[in-house]
Amino acid sequence: MQNVLDLKGKVALITGAGQGVGRQVALDFASQGCTAVLVNDFHAERAQAVAAEVAALGSKGIPLAGDVTDLAQMLDIIGNAARDAGGLHICVNNAGNAGTSSDTSAPPFWESDRSEWDKWLGTNLFGVLNVSRAAIPIMIKSGGGSLVNVISDAGRVGEAALAVYSAAKAGASGLSRALAKGLGPHLVRVNSVSLATIMTPTIAPMLSDESAMKKMLRHYIIRRVGQPSDASNMILFLASDASSWITGQTFAVNGGYSTSQ
Repeated sequence: MQNVLDLKGKVALITGAGQGVGRQVALDFASQGCTAVLVNDFHAERAQAVAAEVAALGSKGIPLAGDVTDLAQMLDIIGNAARDAGGLHICVNNAGNAGTSSDTSAPPFWESDRSEWDKWLGTNLFGVLNVSRAAIPIMIKSGGGSLVNVISDAGRVGEAALAVYSAAKAGASGLSRALAKGLGPHLVRVNSVSLATIMTPTIAPMLSDESAMKKMLRHYIIRRVGQPSDASNMILFLASDASSWITGQTFAVNGGYSTSQ
């Protein structure tokens, strides 16, 4: 049986790929035969390290250090890298500021100010807008492809302690649906993957206390924390031709934290 997840001949961009879910996606894309993987991260050393791992798997790893909240920078570096790689067929907006509902250090929304909002909105919403704006024209010229926005269940069900984060992720989800309608004629599919708690280097310190872990897992039908591979498996499916008739949808990868009809 032909491997329906085969990505041979594809060029992919993953933002926030220097660690965690993004790194796993970059490695999985390389393993599935991507010609080139553009590895974006805010930290140059992390982007370079993962690009080297991609190259060791047989794909061309292109480190793309940059700040997704800077539109001019994204237009420049994504445009240049895609030209060098021969196009762009897959874009995964993974970069984000992680939040957990157990974080009680932040003030409630009604006691917050704009400077605190910007922290969440910058990467989680405007970062997705900026990268999508830079990537989509190239994807259209490349003959189409798949754009995947990584959101959070906070954006689907809301989290009292993470109001602005929830709003930012919900905004990215709405953007996915709108872009799917506009990009269908251009053969670009757009979907969202909604994550609950994934064990990444950012999240791990928050769950180091055993009692905190047990308290959190009570909210999950499958009583374990997600792993980067859990998220990457769904993203790989949506990036591949196996999902060629799927667009404008949100797929929850969440261990049953929330359920839907």
